[in-house]
Amino acid sequence: MKGTLVVKIGGSTFGSGDTTVEDLVALQKRSVPQVVVHGGGAMVTDWLKRLGVTAKFVHGLRVTDGGTLEVVVAVLAGLANKALTAAIELAGGKAIGLSGVDGGLLKAEVTNPELGLVGDVTGVNTALLGTVLRAGFIAVVAPVSLNAGFKAGTDMILNVNGDTVAGEIAAALKAERLIFLTDVAGVRDRDGKTVAKLTPEEGEGLIASGVATGGMEPKIRASIKALKTVKAARIIDGRQPHALLAEIDGKGQGTTISV
Repeated sequence: MKGTLVVKIGGSTFGSGDTTVEDLVALQKRSVPQVVVHGGGAMVTDWLKRLGVTAKFVHGLRVTDGGTLEVVVAVLAGLANKALTAAIELAGGKAIGLSGVDGGLLKAEVTNPELGLVGDVTGVNTALLGTVLRAGFIAVVAPVSLNAGFKAGTDMILNVNGDTVAGEIAAALKAERLIFLTDVAGVRDRDGKTVAKLTPEEGEGLIASGVATGGMEPKIRASIKALKTVKAARIIDGRQPHALLAEIDGKGQGTTISV
């Protein structure tokens, strides 16, 4: 859909005093179609801790066994998704909360057994998203997916990294912009300085050299993937007041990833 904005909101940037919801509603009133993919990793980790389970990550991706998957689905498709959807509605916006399972929005397959029940996206139901957007709603997406490789005795649902989902949705929709709201100023070089612009090759280089690690790695990879159809991806500090509006109005700071 022309002019669509895909925004990935990290769980660490969403909380009391945050202006992201206010910005989303303001953009909706400007008739900007929006798909919002949210995280919630910290909330998942907190619930796992309550259950006595230690979270494990590989290249910024959560290792997910059967028990962890139950918590992931409950927290992301339940608590986190409905809290964000409710916040938008109560702020005067119109939003529909979805998980990647609903309407077959996302399909994914396990490609790295080391991660367990974690999928790489193989399909996006753009028709469903188009219907939601044309009806005037913000689509709020929780990053869990149907298992495209499902067979009897296997799990029907897979965990998918939220950054990965945002990149895949942006690419599938041929979005106008892809913006990651995170808890740092942008991508940093080996000296710790924020990089204003990166090419895909430079981004891959930061990953290969071990400079870009943890949660930044999937953001860079997702940005590169989205560049198939999106002109540029932006990684910005979502903790700054009205960071999203500033970005849309051309006043944002952070890192641009483009060809």
